[in-house]
Amino acid sequence: MNPATNPGQLLDDLMASLGEPGVIGELSIIALCVAVAFLIARYVRSRRIADAHAAGRVAELGRRSVRRLTFPLAGIVLLLFGRGLAHLAGLPTQLFANAIALLAAMALIRMAVFALRTVFAPSGWLASFERGFAAIVWVLFALHVLGVLPDVVAWMESVEFSVGAQNLSVWLVLQGAVTVLITVLAALWLSGLLETRLMASKELNASLKAVFSRLAKALLLLLAVLIALPMVGLDLTTLSVFGGALGVGLGFGMQKIASNYVSGFIILLDRSIQIGNMITVDRFRGEVLQINTRYSVLRSLTGVESIVPNEMLIASVVENETYTNPRVRISMPVQISYQSDLDLAMQIMTESARAQPRVLAEPPPQAFVGGFADSGINLELGLWIGDPQEGTLGVRSAINLRIWREFKRQGVEIPYPQREVRLLGAPGAAPASPQG
Repeated sequence: MNPATNPGQLLDDLMASLGEPGVIGELSIIALCVAVAFLIARYVRSRRIADAHAAGRVAELGRRSVRRLTFPLAGIVLLLFGRGLAHLAGLPTQLFANAIALLAAMALIRMAVFALRTVFAPSGWLASFERGFAAIVWVLFALHVLGVLPDVVAWMESVEFSVGAQNLSVWLVLQGAVTVLITVLAALWLSGLLETRLMASKELNASLKAVFSRLAKALLLLLAVLIALPMVGLDLTTLSVFGGALGVGLGFGMQKIASNYVSGFIILLDRSIQIGNMITVDRFRGEVLQINTRYSVLRSLTGVESIVPNEMLIASVVENETYTNPRVRISMPVQISYQSDLDLAMQIMTESARAQPRVLAEPPPQAFVGGFADSGINLELGLWIGDPQEGTLGVRSAINLRIWREFKRQGVEIPYPQREVRLLGAPGAAPASPQG
């Protein structure tokens, strides 16, 4: 690297002016105005948060905008008032104009970044870096107002280094980063518009919508980077080393991750598993909530959400209870004694199933004679439900409870094991027969 003169030396003239009469008083008034504006903004922020969820989205956006603008706008008003007082007191007022310009720029930058955040996604990645983006842009504007920005740019252009066969400078890298950021934001905005149009379409399946939206987002981001780098004079061949290392990493250390991503696209394209299906894979059973490119989310009937890698859904046997038909058959065994009325018991079982609203009328519930056991007659009640995602324990319990009550009322006996024990040699016991 070839470092040049430190740009911090360019501020020596500004620091030397602090010794002039009246400048300390001017700076004190400016600092007081900024401190009071900060306290006002903090007070407004604490009062607004209490009722933040009481209104709709439009009112909430208005509140957030007010919270972001309170500090710079209050500071501008106070600085205008302070400049009038300084003029009356005979103090210099040159620094007031710069301070007001900086606060006005802060207000505009905050509103611009907040608008970008609301356009792309309320919970997107831009929300986490909102203050960072606003601070960077504001610092650049402050350097421009102070007249230091051209010298800083010249200093960054003088700091050079080599990557392969190409010479780069800090300023060129910074230009590339800003250009890539702008093109990426444009790509995200276009992908958001395309995703909105796709999700509103009624002709495409939900899985195809997800596939097309993710493919479009990935292609637009790649296109944005490929367009941005040549715009600032960066040769794309300088990324060949990085691309080769990434390929080796995908081939060895990241093969599982790559396999999960490929499996995710296969699942979305062949539509073997769709959102809302009730599936069982390995020891996981639940409703499919999300199908992402790397993993899928299953929510069990207990509310527990399992994150299943997509490779498992491709390489393992998956029981899809709602693949082509959401109807599921439930089998319920019942045993009655040999003294009970068999026809009456089967009638009670079918009527108990029909009385439940979750049991489908077609095909109708039926009772069958399964066999004759040691303790009684084995019966089986077969029924169909159309909402397996709601579970089967509730409908089983309701039917069993109604069967038990009707059996008890109609005199149908449910057998239970009985054992008769005889003690040899006890008083009253029959003598053992002689042998031989």
